[in-house]
Amino acid sequence: MRTRSTFSISFWISTSRRDDDTAKIYARITIDSQRVNLSLKYTIPVNAWDRKVSRVIGRTKEAQEINTYLKEVESELFQCYRELRSRLPHITPQMVKAHYFGEDDGQITMTALFEYHNTHSAHILSKATLSHYKTTQKYLLKYIKKQYKCDDYKLSLLDHPFIVGFETFLRKLHPLHYHGKLSNNGAMKHIQRLRKMITMAVHNEWIEKNPFQKFKVRMEKKEREFLTLKELQDIQDYHTVIERLRIVKDLFVFSCYTGISYCDVMNLSEDNIVMGIDGKHWISTKRLKTKNTFKLPLIGPALSIIKRYQYHPKRKTGKLFPRISNQKLNSYLKEVADACGITKNITFHMARHTFATTITLSNGVPIETVSKILGHTRLATTQIYARVLDRKISEDMRGLESILDTKLSDSIAAKEKFSF
Repeated sequence: MRTRSTFSISFWISTSRRDDDTAKIYARITIDSQRVNLSLKYTIPVNAWDRKVSRVIGRTKEAQEINTYLKEVESELFQCYRELRSRLPHITPQMVKAHYFGEDDGQITMTALFEYHNTHSAHILSKATLSHYKTTQKYLLKYIKKQYKCDDYKLSLLDHPFIVGFETFLRKLHPLHYHGKLSNNGAMKHIQRLRKMITMAVHNEWIEKNPFQKFKVRMEKKEREFLTLKELQDIQDYHTVIERLRIVKDLFVFSCYTGISYCDVMNLSEDNIVMGIDGKHWISTKRLKTKNTFKLPLIGPALSIIKRYQYHPKRKTGKLFPRISNQKLNSYLKEVADACGITKNITFHMARHTFATTITLSNGVPIETVSKILGHTRLATTQIYARVLDRKISEDMRGLESILDTKLSDSIAAKEKFSF
């Protein structure tokens, strides 16, 4: 699917650097608000130019010659645009100008690749994920500007040093919304997105060799924090007169008992509450991120929270809960955590981890069931949480050890009693 672009050609005159009442004629190419100028070979008196129709005034031989030339330029530029448009996913005014003067080689650039990717991936990527790609693309163009002193870069020039240089650039980057530099995994996420876009270029045969062939993405394994049952209970028991903190606490607890992410919680509507096969209330919806459908029965605390907000004045019509931004929600959550004496760096996404570990896996719910509820596309994603099973095994084995010790002690005591 191709995006439509607005293309136009106009002519104008410039009197700059001239003091003899003459002006040079220029052509202007505009595509989607971007523009570039071409200096043409004619200079005319200023008063000979008709600004309304962008042509030379009069019927003299010279005037007719110039106007015929302008029509030819307009036709040739339009033909250049059509030729480029027929084989490239993204066109810039600079590309049309280069093609007109025979200076282009028809090679696709990074900007064209970004446009192609964003257009053809929009239907399979969530809005948030597509936004992450656009951030990566913004950083790539900054890197190209700094490292290569240009606004764009040909795909055919991509090589291993380009990838290594981009990694170094990312590790020194200080994003506005960060307190410091990007973490290793943050940098690697951008590298992974670049790799996906480059793979797309390889599949489309825009480049012959993949520059990632000898590059290895190095992700650091991170332990996913979650709340213990006691910490979750402390938050559930937390009472406050501050309404914003009450709302945030309820939303967080709801997610802890359902595993539903922030964006999906905010999109829940009354239509998502259905009667399950067991005659109880279930939630049935799709994950915005993966488009996967998931269903789950509402257990006590989650159902109580839904009923609590049934007539809440801040709830939008049809929605289950009042809307609050993710940034504010996480900020207020830290206030709740402080009030409850919880020192962990609590975020709303931790509720999803808590559901996977403390609520389900550690209580014997099969990992396949948890994966289905969480809406994961791969079981391997859910297995990240399986470390909790090791803790459960450890607890069970300690209990077994205690039972065996007791039985052994009873056996020894019985033998000693029998010997008398």
